[in-house]
Amino acid sequence: MSIWLMLGLFFILANLPWIGERVFFVYALEQKSNWIRLLELVVYFFISLLIGIAFEIRFSGDVYSQGWEFFVTVLSLFLVLSVPGVVYRYQWVPMQHRFK
Repeated sequence: MSIWLMLGLFFILANLPWIGERVFFVYALEQKSNWIRLLELVVYFFISLLIGIAFEIRFSGDVYSQGWEFFVTVLSLFLVLSVPGVVYRYQWVPMQHRFK
C-alpha cells in the first residue's frame, strides 16, 4: 500500500510543473517559460527524494546508502511519470486552442 501511495505522490509531483502558469503555485506569470518548468521539475524531484527518505526512515528505521545508479534510475522514473503532463501542455492544450 505504501509503495502505491508513494508512486501516486511522485506522479502528482512530476506533473505539477506542466498544469499551470504559476511558479510553484504561488507567483503568477502570463507565460511560464520552459526553463522555469524544468527548474520546478528538478525541485519537485528533490522533494520526492526527501519524501522517499522519510518513508524509508518510517518503515525501516534507517536510510540505506545508494550509489549514483539508483539516483539515475529514480530520475528516469520521475521523468517517465511526468510524460502525461508534458503531453497535456504541449499537445492537448494547443489542440484545444486550435479547434475553438
